[in-house]
Amino acid sequence: MRTEAFQQALEDLNGSTADIEASALISVDGLMMASAMPQTMDEDRVGAMSAAMLSLGERIARELARGTLERVLIQGEQGCVIMTSAGSEAVLTVLARPNAKLGLIFLDIKRAARALAQHI
Repeated sequence: MRTEAFQQALEDLNGSTADIEASALISVDGLMMASAMPQTMDEDRVGAMSAAMLSLGERIARELARGTLERVLIQGEQGCVIMTSAGSEAVLTVLARPNAKLGLIFLDIKRAARALAQHI
């Protein structure tokens, strides 16, 4: 039941805007909990990298006195990767198109992360 709720939340997030291409919910240990990603992506690698980046982002924010980490954003010429905490036990990773309206996506991600955290 819990996995179905995770999956539905990710599919709802992906459907909230055409600018979101994929999303995944990953444990802080890097294990994939649910995903709405293309078959071509290696879920194990995505999971490990997402957990590592969020952990590093939290440490950087703390060490540089920037307060609580809200998100990690990686921008490349082919689009963005956005990672945020979904409670204390998971990472929500989202892939967005290159010209995405990030403000709207950040809002959708915050809502989805809150909903996912309730099911963890």
